Amino acid sequence: MNKINFGRVILGGLLAGLVLNIGEFVLNEVLFKKQIEEMTRRLNVPVPGGSFIATAVLITFLLGIVIVLTYAMIRSRFGPGPKTAILAALVAWFCIYVYSGILNSAIFGLTPSLVAIGILWGLGEYILAALAGAWLYKES
Repeated sequence: MNKINFGRVILGGLLAGLVLNIGEFVLNEVLFKKQIEEMTRRLNVPVPGGSFIATAVLITFLLGIVIVLTYAMIRSRFGPGPKTAILAALVAWFCIYVYSGILNSAIFGLTPSLVAIGILWGLGEYILAALAGAWLYKES
């Protein structure tokens, strides 16, 4: 349990990134579509276009890899399995959803209920992504 299998980190990370990208699509293009359109009008900014979406998809795949890498790094201390995958998910979720969600809500004037829904959605999304990525990760 001392050597990280980087090939499996990438493989598991791409699966985790796929789960995250699907979750983000549902959240932003289905659940929050109306609110995002209203916010862009209120702030007088363009609706995110193809360039933003391509960047978001790519960086989300990278985030999936980082989550699985975190899992690989902490499994020697916490042991392999779902509990450790969930811990890796919680670290990423806090850094991405909780921290930035609260700061973005303050700067962009988002309602607390919208932020709470997003944060809770992210919790489920990140746990599912980490579990999927950890499922594919093997040390040897």
